[in-house]
Amino acid sequence: MIAGLQKMTLLDFPGKVACTLFLQGCNWRCPFCHNSGLLSGPAEDGMETDAFLRFLKSRKGLLDGVCVSGGEPTLQKDLPSLLESIREMGYAIKLDTNGSRPEVLSQLAEQHLVDYVAMDIKNGPSMYAQTCGIPYMDMGPIEESIQYLVSSSLPHEFRTTLVHPLHSDNSVLEMGKWLASLVPGKKPEKLFLQRFQDRDTVLFAGFAAPTEDDILRWKAMLAPYVQDVVIRGK
Repeated sequence: MIAGLQKMTLLDFPGKVACTLFLQGCNWRCPFCHNSGLLSGPAEDGMETDAFLRFLKSRKGLLDGVCVSGGEPTLQKDLPSLLESIREMGYAIKLDTNGSRPEVLSQLAEQHLVDYVAMDIKNGPSMYAQTCGIPYMDMGPIEESIQYLVSSSLPHEFRTTLVHPLHSDNSVLEMGKWLASLVPGKKPEKLFLQRFQDRDTVLFAGFAAPTEDDILRWKAMLAPYVQDVVIRGK
């Protein structure tokens, strides 16, 4: 289940000194994904859960939290028990998710097993399946996850990795209008825009980062539909 571990990060969990745990497996095949080694099969450099918990025990007083990422963590049937073990050590927990399993997201939140959620918003609905690298996308679960987070008091953020040629003025504007429509009278609180970075581990070649002008224009286009749109990184 555990594919990798970043032993310390000051960036991934707002306000926390944390480690990031990468879990194996994903139900999507985003063609610009830079974690392609996590998509399927056991990782060669994987880690046993007991070894990870021993690591956490040794870092008490040095780390404040644990980011649980992937892949898609909510696919793991043992995720609740793993989070319970992390919680018992006194760590705060951040969950990264694509939002495809709203029933797991709500269960973890209601069991107080997550303190912060970062959910990826891939694109406007008409481009969602293509951006996720799958032939068809049922938008119902994605919308349910967004609605749950926007309506809840659980601290969270939405984030979009912008990449050419998948994002355009039309798809970004569609995304903004769609997000604002899901909970009547309540706009999403925060959306981070992240620029695609090409790496050797990207699943497919042929993608590029948008220009600075693109990013600034898309930020302005999204501003009426989200309370706070933030460009993350340079």
